[in-house]
Amino acid sequence: MAISEEEFQKEKQILKKVSKLLGNTLKDLGDEVIQDEDNLVEFKKMMWENASSFDDAEKSQVLYATELEANKAYQKQQYFKRLCMIKDKPYFASIVFKDDQGDIYNIYMSLTYLKDENTNNILYDWRSPICSLFYDYETGPASYEAPGGRYFGELKRKRQYKIEKGKLLGVFDNSLNIDDEVLQEVLATESSDRMKNVVNTIQQEQNQVIRNLEDHNLIVQGIAGSGKTTVALHRIAFLLYRLKNLNSNNILIFSPNNIFTEYISDVLPSLGEDNTLQTTFADYLYHFIKDYQDIEDFSDFVARYYSYQETNPELVEYKQSDKIIDDLDAFIENYKDNAVFIDSIKEGENNFVSKDDLNEMLHDRYERLPLFERLEEMASKLSSNFYKGSQKKKATFLKLIHQSINFKQDYKSILKEFYKSEFCRKRPTDREINLFIDTDLLHYEDALIYAYVKGSLEGFLYESNIKQVVIDEAQDYNRLQYIIINQIFQRADFTILGDINQNINPYYHYKSLEDLKDLFKEDSKYIELLKTYRSSPEIIEYTNKILNLNHVNAIRKDNHKPVIIRKGVTDLKQQLIEDIHTLKNEYKSTAVITKDEKEAEKLYQLLKEDVSISLVNKDSKKFKKDCIVIPAYMAKGLEFDSVIIYNDRDNSYRKNEKNLLYVACTRCQHELYIYN
Repeated sequence: MAISEEEFQKEKQILKKVSKLLGNTLKDLGDEVIQDEDNLVEFKKMMWENASSFDDAEKSQVLYATELEANKAYQKQQYFKRLCMIKDKPYFASIVFKDDQGDIYNIYMSLTYLKDENTNNILYDWRSPICSLFYDYETGPASYEAPGGRYFGELKRKRQYKIEKGKLLGVFDNSLNIDDEVLQEVLATESSDRMKNVVNTIQQEQNQVIRNLEDHNLIVQGIAGSGKTTVALHRIAFLLYRLKNLNSNNILIFSPNNIFTEYISDVLPSLGEDNTLQTTFADYLYHFIKDYQDIEDFSDFVARYYSYQETNPELVEYKQSDKIIDDLDAFIENYKDNAVFIDSIKEGENNFVSKDDLNEMLHDRYERLPLFERLEEMASKLSSNFYKGSQKKKATFLKLIHQSINFKQDYKSILKEFYKSEFCRKRPTDREINLFIDTDLLHYEDALIYAYVKGSLEGFLYESNIKQVVIDEAQDYNRLQYIIINQIFQRADFTILGDINQNINPYYHYKSLEDLKDLFKEDSKYIELLKTYRSSPEIIEYTNKILNLNHVNAIRKDNHKPVIIRKGVTDLKQQLIEDIHTLKNEYKSTAVITKDEKEAEKLYQLLKEDVSISLVNKDSKKFKKDCIVIPAYMAKGLEFDSVIIYNDRDNSYRKNEKNLLYVACTRCQHELYIYN
């Protein structure tokens, strides 16, 4: 609801005052940042010139002081960057809150805080406790949680602002009504090459995820277009603001692919935070497994299925199943039980250890450790015992140990033994086993098993520095992967986001992501996001029919354009060119989404001479969304203004591939065309 002209003029004056204060603060802070840098350079120069005159205690003290000053200077630089970010748009919303003591607070919300000369808050960081009122309540009774407890009162007003280049263009008073003007304006905006922050339109259900500090682990089931990834990134920004001793290097995001990593790379910087560490699970496998030249990634893994290149899908399904976890555990326990020393050890003339003593060390004294780590500990202990605490003979003892046992640290052979054992419920043929052993490329499903066996027998790559882990597209990870991730990040809390309806792993399915709760040691909370902000009602109605859904709540008010079905097209190339040109003339981004990469390549070759279009595949690192052709399994997490769904007549989506079709169609915001 627009405000009166009188109120509008008052707001213009407030913006003028805030902009002036902001400009002055930037000038003063900029001078301080430059001075701090000069002081640090001089300080380090002094340290270098006088290093020889300091004793160890003095050096330690000076280094600590230098580090402290450097950290203060860094924090000041970061704040300066945030103020620069808001220079043209100092704030985006305000609230008026009257607490139960009768005190009234007029809070202006921004991407960061700003204080006046008396250290009074003029702008509040959107992550501060009192700002949660804006996201959680309509006008009326309200409360918020802060470090001092819960504060109660009445929310008197909620107001949003449209400010560009320091000029006030619009002011709206609103309630929590999802159809408010600012949200609809944002939803109507054409998509860009990269995801944007949405601090001015965070909704109540999203805010409950972003600001949750009570639960160590959050498992979020969100329908297509509910903002799962956006929520995850804003949650990271919130945690960085609220949790002491947490920085961007303590947070790791598991992304579905490198294209997605690039797509989300602007969100945290636009919120004033550094980007976190990011990886894919395939990257971890490549780092952990050294016996193969290459590791297949998830995209190629599913491509084998959807392009019908997999010769034994039943075997792959077993390798992906929960059953194989029990089978592997039983095999590993049996393997450890049967691992023994068959000879005693003698090092030098007098250093002798009987095989009975060695087996006692192996199975009793060091039982708590993974099997091959026990051998390392034994070698260290023997060297220490025989050489008065020295480790100089550890390598010698380790070599002797390996010569005296009935097992080897050869994981290819160990896995071959598993597949031939009674523990394996679905045994591969000898040819299939040999292909797995002798290949240079390790298939994705085999890599997961390899990593689990190796980690169980020698220990996983424990990452103690990581305190928060975010897993996006969680439905595509099987249970074995979560067990491995839990072993690697034992000190971390988890935010897991996915949608069981968007599962593209053809071999593994969850009835509910809530099934993951029992995998985590600390308390976990399951949350559902049931509103979609991406697609028009017409597109939502169409995609619902694919999976027989009826619970999707469409928020976007659109131009009522129906989903276009292209059947019986006589001149395929000409029709595609016409449709692409029509969509490109109206929208900023258009995607032609194919069923698989082979089809995407074929279509790209067909169109590239007549249409400005680019191909996105697993090797792509960056892309522009203006007009692309992309396989459905690479499009996960992305969104486009308009989408053409294409598949060859002889390569139609089968009944058991409807989730992939659902993923492809739900990438679209405004206008959807379906071919074949």
